[in-house]
Formats: sequence, C-alpha cells, structure tokens
Amino acid sequence: MLIEKLISSIVPVLSLHDTGNQALQLMEENNLDALPLIADEKYMALVRESDLLDWANPGSPLLLADFLTYRPAILAKAHPYEAMRLAYTQNLSLIPVVDNENNYVGTIKREALMGFVVEIGGLQQAGAIIVLEIAPRNYTLYEIARICENEDVSITNTQLRTLPETGMLELTIKTNQGDLQGVVAAMERHNYKVKEVYGEYSKDENMQDRFNLLMTYINM
Repeated sequence: MLIEKLISSIVPVLSLHDTGNQALQLMEENNLDALPLIADEKYMALVRESDLLDWANPGSPLLLADFLTYRPAILAKAHPYEAMRLAYTQNLSLIPVVDNENNYVGTIKREALMGFVVEIGGLQQAGAIIVLEIAPRNYTLYEIARICENEDVSITNTQLRTLPETGMLELTIKTNQGDLQGVVAAMERHNYKVKEVYGEYSKDENMQDRFNLLMTYINM
C-alpha cells in the first residue's frame, strides 16, 4: 500500500503571503493544529499553531516569520509505517507528503494512519487477543502459529516488542476466534507464559472490560 492512498483531500495549505492571523483562523476552521506551507508547488515548512501563538507579529505575512525551519515530511513512495513512525516520534497530527524533488503531493491526517493500522492489523474483525512473554532464545513464530492452528484458531496479526526492563519479548497475537480457552491451555502446556488475554476467556473481569473498551473504540 503506497502512502499516497492515505492522503486527505480536505487539508488546506498556506502561502508565504498569508498572515499569521489568517493561518490561525484556517487552523481553527479546520480543527487542525498545523498546516503545510507551500511556495511554487514546493513544500517549505509545517507551520504549527504553537509557533504562531508565540509569534510577536501575527499580523505580518508568513514570509517574514523566523520559524519556517520545521519540515517533517514523508516520501510519496514510502510505506505507511514510515509515516506512523514520524507521527509518533514527532507527535504530528499531519504528515506532509513530497516527491523526490520536494514537490508537495498532499497531507496525511493521523486519523487516516489509525484507520490503516486497524485495517492492516485485522482489528475490525471479530476475535480475541492473547499476549505472551517469551525469552528471546525460545521465540519461534512458526511453533506459536502451529499451536493456534491445532486449536482451530488463526492468527490475523502479531506485534512483537522487547521489554526494556527485562529483555524479554512480548508477543501480542490477534486471532479470528473470541474464545481462546483452548489456545491458552495449549500455550501453557508448551511452557509459554500467557501474560494477558482479551476476549471471551479472560483471567479477570478487568481484562474483559479493557477488551470491550478496545472493541468499542475500534468500531466507533
């Protein structure tokens, strides 16, 4: 999936001749906290609401501003994961998209990236989630998938991260089934530590409540 498919058609842009006050008004009208600045079809900067509010001369055109040095962007041929990384690391609600010559292609809203995560992760489908904690030397996704398949459960998505405090791996598995009682038992028979379960089979009511909240949020 190319990132161009996530570009929003409703994000306005700023020009060098727009004043700071005009930029703030445009942000307010569109419920945005930043807008891209474009000149001669080139991407010049991402103008943030915070910069405009701190500017001593908001009635002046943006070409006189001294904060037009912030230029986060993603290439149009990049993968959406790159946009997700940029949005996360720099806390962006908008991600400008450019081509190899820095021509402005468009802008992706964070909501579109969230929708991409839900779609590619199969989170809109029914099913439950199991979280395992595994020593790196014992990690083999093939074996874990085989255990699930033996219980007639298919894996629709996985997320793997290293726990910095212990060095252990935490594997989050999204499945196509809501009842994971058989999978949990099978995992424990194979000496996997089942850390959390979200679905019909949960170790406590709090986990079930958290799963229900997650599913409610996804379906909003």
